[in-house]
Amino acid sequence: MAKPLRKDAQRNRDLLVAAARELFAERGLDVPLEEIARRAGVSIGTLYNRFPARADLIGAVFADRVAATRALAEQALAMPGAWDGLVHFLEGVCAMQAADLGYNALASGRGPYAAADDADLAEGYALMRRIVARAQESGELRPDVTLEDMVFVIWGHARTVEATATIAPRLWRRHLALLLDGLRTPEPSPLPEPSLTPEQARRAMSPQSPCRPDDAASPV
Repeated sequence: MAKPLRKDAQRNRDLLVAAARELFAERGLDVPLEEIARRAGVSIGTLYNRFPARADLIGAVFADRVAATRALAEQALAMPGAWDGLVHFLEGVCAMQAADLGYNALASGRGPYAAADDADLAEGYALMRRIVARAQESGELRPDVTLEDMVFVIWGHARTVEATATIAPRLWRRHLALLLDGLRTPEPSPLPEPSLTPEQARRAMSPQSPCRPDDAASPV
């Protein structure tokens, strides 16, 4: 069990997380750590004492997103309409990305990150798979769609947010609506390529281990 921080140390940590959250949201994940320390009103040494690596700070800033995503998934599964639940979940995740350039980059697999507990992530993915399966069982989501296909929704949305955030900040909703129409039945066209496997999706989303072209074409 982690030892509780002294009051002054906890205060400095809270100030750093708050400053980083603001700057990451405004400008993305590449904000200089020195600037974060200045906004928090502490020394760069204090920042490194609390967060030895950028990934540690990013992990602390975005830890609440795991809980928020799980809450969205639970809301989606509680909705009477399976398709409405899927739309609610995707709109909620995309809205979080649109509101925060740092989270937008993180969600699309860019930037170092000290990951949340593996059990929490696994439970979140299980909820998402239920959302997809439920929409397919209702006949509203095309049957060949997998959870891993949702990676493309996140990637496409991330680029839309980056390109239009200061020009038309709500344009992402149009982009998402077009993507959702491609996922919905009836009578979808056959897809020309198979879905990513869960392992391929994990590798593709990891900035540390990008797929080579031959990797993407080969089963794992």
